Amino acid sequence: MATSAIVRENPTAVMAESRFRAQVETLERRLRERDEQRRAMLHMMGDLNESNKRLANQRKAMLHILVDYEQDRRRLAHQTERLDNSRRAVLHILQDSHKDKLRLEATRKSMIHIMGDLRETTAEIQRREQELRDKQEQLVQAGKLATLGELTTGVAHELNNPLNNIGLFVGNAIDLIEHGVMDMEQLVRELRYATQQVRKATEIISHLRTFGRAAPLSREPIALRQVIERALALMREQLRLREIDVAVDLGTKEPVVLGNAIQLEQVFINLLTNARDAVANSPRKAIRISASVDRERVEVVVADTGHGIPAGLERRIFDPFFTTKEVGKGTGLGLSITYGIIKEHGGMISVVSPPGAGATFVVHLPLASLDAPETYPP
Repeated sequence: MATSAIVRENPTAVMAESRFRAQVETLERRLRERDEQRRAMLHMMGDLNESNKRLANQRKAMLHILVDYEQDRRRLAHQTERLDNSRRAVLHILQDSHKDKLRLEATRKSMIHIMGDLRETTAEIQRREQELRDKQEQLVQAGKLATLGELTTGVAHELNNPLNNIGLFVGNAIDLIEHGVMDMEQLVRELRYATQQVRKATEIISHLRTFGRAAPLSREPIALRQVIERALALMREQLRLREIDVAVDLGTKEPVVLGNAIQLEQVFINLLTNARDAVANSPRKAIRISASVDRERVEVVVADTGHGIPAGLERRIFDPFFTTKEVGKGTGLGLSITYGIIKEHGGMISVVSPPGAGATFVVHLPLASLDAPETYPP
């Protein structure tokens, strides 16, 4: 109070106080401004730190982007290289395809020529096979005729007996009539005997004609026993004249095979003829024919008591024109023809000849099924 009074009383002091107050206010205002600036600066520093952080994150992101870009660029370069390689490979493939197309065209043309040549070759082979079959048929027929030639003597003797009997019975009938003996029963009996002998001679001649003609190509079920018996009927007189003992044991079964009766008859005639010649100079002349049947085939054995086949020749005796007989006494075709016929019938033939024990020919033929139809060879 006293001071205020003094100040009011002293103008200089009032002015000084006013200036002091003005300076204090200015200083306070500046302090406030500096505080505001400091706070603004702190905000700016915070914003700058945030900005630096964002920039750092953006820089890291940019680095990742650059790394990914570099990887993508490398992958793209690799894919581009692969694409170029693929393009070049496609070009090579197209070129090769064009070349292959040209080669294929050339091959097709060559194939056309080859097919033409093949057709011509096939036709030529078929023609030659037909010629071969014809030649084989001719060879079989020639062998059959040669066999008939050998059978002539025996057949002549076999025909001579019924002819003599016919003459005897007819002569008896004539004598009865001339002498007026009208015994009709005896006359008829003599004529019937003559008729029987005529029938027997007719059967022999018919058998020879059947055997002598060319065999048909058909295949049919046939009884093998009848084939062997017919072959023996043609050979029986020859074997009897040469005093050859023939034993036949065909068993109780009736084997049926699918084949050609005339050709198979020729097989057994050839085997019998071969056995007949083999025992010609043997002390004991005997031929044995036996047969056995299993589920699928029949086995026929023709054995003789001759001197046998020389060692080492068992495989050659079925070769054409090979013979162990003297010159002029054999054509060498009989066993070859026999082998061919057996093979055509789906069978096989073999020979066993122990030293000094004769020869044994074994023939295997497949049995015919119950419903086997008539067939033709290829």
